[in-house]
Order: sequence, then structure tokens, then C-alpha cells
Amino acid sequence: MSEVEATIRAAAPRALAALVRRYDVFDQCEDAVQEALLEAFVRWRENGVPEQPTGWLISVATRRMMDGWRRDNARRQRELNDFFRAADPDPEDYHEDSDDTVRLLVLCCHPALTPASQIALTLRSVGGLTTAEVAAALLVSETTVAQRISRAKRMIAGARFELPTAGEYDVRLRAVLQVLYLIFNEGHTASGGSELQRVDLAAEALRITRLLEQAVGGRGEVTGLLALMILTHARRDARTGPGGDLIPADRQDRSRWYADEIAEGTRLVEDVLRTGAVGPYQLEAAIAAVHSEADSVETTDWAQIAGLYKLLERVDPSPMVTLGSAVAIAMTDGPDAGIAVVEGLAGDRYLGDHHRRLSVLAHLHELAGRPDLARANYLAALERTRNTAEQNYLRERIAHLIK
Repeated sequence: MSEVEATIRAAAPRALAALVRRYDVFDQCEDAVQEALLEAFVRWRENGVPEQPTGWLISVATRRMMDGWRRDNARRQRELNDFFRAADPDPEDYHEDSDDTVRLLVLCCHPALTPASQIALTLRSVGGLTTAEVAAALLVSETTVAQRISRAKRMIAGARFELPTAGEYDVRLRAVLQVLYLIFNEGHTASGGSELQRVDLAAEALRITRLLEQAVGGRGEVTGLLALMILTHARRDARTGPGGDLIPADRQDRSRWYADEIAEGTRLVEDVLRTGAVGPYQLEAAIAAVHSEADSVETTDWAQIAGLYKLLERVDPSPMVTLGSAVAIAMTDGPDAGIAVVEGLAGDRYLGDHHRRLSVLAHLHELAGRPDLARANYLAALERTRNTAEQNYLRERIAHLIK
């Protein structure tokens, strides 16, 4: 990703948040920011990234809104005059360290919206994902996502741009955390494209989660998700080779894992597990911490991981949790035990034909000494993934089994 693209990815949600706070018209602000982004792609490539990229976007987007409002003769003159008095800001007035992203996040997760619409709108407006990427993250069609986003913007028109009270956070928290996790996962392993990771997107999800934890005072599941992100993100440099090729966990150079981040994430999860009721993000973070403590796959405490997965399946059962537990079961009870669990997911509506299930199945057949079945499942997984780095890794495994 180029410097221009990376800067735009970081600045766009901040600009949108600042405009919504100022003018309180979400759909018009988003349209204006999108026009400003198109102009930024052209100008910044020619002239370089400005010193205040978010302020630049705010200034250009505001002028686009002014132009639209001037053409809208149906609006009352008083509203137009009020708008002009507040408009045309100087980019220098915006401070890059001021951040309304948390408010934008909570607005996108407004209780008037369905959970599906909350997630789609936040991925689009806060995470900066394209409609296709949102669709891939949610396992639904692009048309469905576009409709959800359009309806959501209409529903929250005029909603207050402010943080809810502490009690209201409990109502919105689950959807907010799910959105942040989806954004992070898209950055951790991109659903498509030539790169395995989109580190900037994962880092943005991590940044927003830190802000959210600060805003809500460190609630259990918020801290659990933050710890999970930190522990997972700490392995980023070891997950790919010089050419961007995927390096699986058993081949990673663990000295390239960020020890300070692992220490922070481990401390967070240990602290939060002592505070009360255990939630799914805390358990996932605990699993990540156990992985991070080991020097290798062989020295990993798989029995402890299997136990944590059993608890996670009781607290928050899902096909992806079952798939994760299958690997731990295979490492403690043998590949065939894990294969039985993975085969049990074959009829799942979303995961049954997903490349992740097929890749795990292939890996376990390889461990069990069945190269033909492993190769067949690797081939099936290859046909279903859109990520080039994953495709290259699957081709490498297939070629290895042919030898």
C-alpha cells in the first residue's frame, strides 16, 4: 500500500467523524468525504501528502457540502446562512490528535439499526472497507451490504452525535465489539487481494479499540478484545516472508514476534480474567496468550488450549470456534479426532464450503499421513480463497504433496 493510500485510510474516518459532529447530517457528510477522497487520490499523488491530511479532507469535503447546499433551493435561507457561518474551515483548525472516531463508531451502532446494519455501516464508515470487503467479512452478497448501508444511513439521519451514558453502552457494546473484531480480522488476513495482511487496517481497529476502552473505563469484554488484538497483531512481521508469502505458525521465526506487545496483551488478559464473569473475547485472548508463551508449536500447551476452547464453546458457540477447537483436539488426541470435528462442520451453511475449513481439514489429513486426501482438500480450498498469499501457500502445499 502506498503512502497516499495508507494516509487516506487513516484520515478518512476521522474526517467523516469531525464533519458529522459539526453538521449532524451523516449521509451528506459521507458523500462529501467520498468526493474529497477522490480528489485526494489525484492531488496527493501529484503534490505529496499535506501536513494536515485530515484537515485537508475536512476542508475539501466542507466545500463540497456548501456547493450542494447552494444548489438546494428547497432549504430555508436561515439554515443556509447558519451553515455558511460555520463552514469553510481552515485545515489548520483541525488537530490530528483530536479524534471523534469513537463517537462515529457508537453512532454507526445506533440502537435503531439492526445488528447487521450496524456492522455493515461501521465497517464501511469507520473501517474504510469497500462494499466488497464488507460483504466478504459478513459472508453475504454485495447487494445485501449496499442495501443495509443505505437503509442505515437513512435511519440515523439526525441522530445525536455524542457518546451514550455508561448504562447505554451495555446495550450497544456487543455490536460495537463485533464490528471492531471484523475490521481487525480483515486487516489480519485480507479477504482478497495480493497481500495476506492489511497491517494499517488491523492497526486502525486496534487504535479504535484502545480509544473505546478509555471511553468506557476498561469493561471486561472491551479489555478482552483489546488484549486479543494486541496478542494477535504482535505476530504480524513473522506471518509473511520477504515476498509477502504466507508463513504458517509452525514455521514462523518467533523472535520476530513483538515481545513488548505480547507482554502487554498477556497482562491485560490476566488482569481482566480476575474481575468477574468471563466473556468470549477474554477466552479468545487467553488462547492467544497461551500460543504466545510457547517457543514452538511442539512446546505449546495444547491441553490448556483445548480446555479453553471447550469453555468458549459453552459461552459463545459458533462454527469458527469449533473449527479452532478441532486443531487443539488434533494436537492432544491425534489428527483423526480433529478430523472428526472438522467433518462435522461440513453441513454448516457458511463454513461448510469455506476455504478455512477445507484448509484445516487438509492440514489434519497431512498430519495423519493421507497425502491424497490432504491434496484434494488443499485444491478445494485453493478454488475458494481470493487472497493471493493464501493461494500461493496452498499451491506450495499441493506441490509438496505431489513430490
